Amino acid sequence: MKGIDRRNVLGALCVSGVASRGNAQSTINIDRFGSTGSTVYLLHGSDGLTNAGRYQFAAQTIANAGYTVLMPHYFKSTGDDRARYGDIRSKFPTWLRTLEALLTGLPTGTELGNIGVVGFSLGGALALALASRSSRIRAVVNFFGFEPHGLGKGRKLPPTLILHGSADRVVPVENAASVERLIRSQQGTVESHVYAGEGHGLSLASWPDAIGRTQAFLQRHL
Repeated sequence: MKGIDRRNVLGALCVSGVASRGNAQSTINIDRFGSTGSTVYLLHGSDGLTNAGRYQFAAQTIANAGYTVLMPHYFKSTGDDRARYGDIRSKFPTWLRTLEALLTGLPTGTELGNIGVVGFSLGGALALALASRSSRIRAVVNFFGFEPHGLGKGRKLPPTLILHGSADRVVPVENAASVERLIRSQQGTVESHVYAGEGHGLSLASWPDAIGRTQAFLQRHL
């Protein structure tokens, strides 16, 4: 796809559990979209990049609004193509440490106040967890992600946009409501939109509206 710049960076930047098999370090691929403006991480869901088209579309659309979008292949740190439901809890800390290491390894020229994270499903949960641990992240967009365990014990969350379907059977919409309550209890900034009758992943009919809301939210907070 035009616009993708594939790069390799070390996912094991002195972080235990991220490096890997044998004596070799684990290399994390990052797809880059755009080359100007604030940096936005885009985190895929549990399907990994087996259905990469929709993530690439989202990344390119966000980049077209004036951002540098980085999409890390963070499953590489655990050797997965997809995440099995039963493995998410045990592997979540490794994926989170991998993303923290990548964030720490951003070029020194990256402005501290200009980093956002957009996550889908599992990626949405990782985005929230990452933001609760890093002051470098100034905006989060959570697409139908679950509330990660212990979220309220971390840092105050930055401005957050929550997008969810009311009929989601994979990640019940109560997760969205719970995250919103938490941010409000922290006196934080949160916006949410629940798509009536939509399930997990949202339909093609709702996708343009969701991406439009994402662009507008990032423009306000990055």
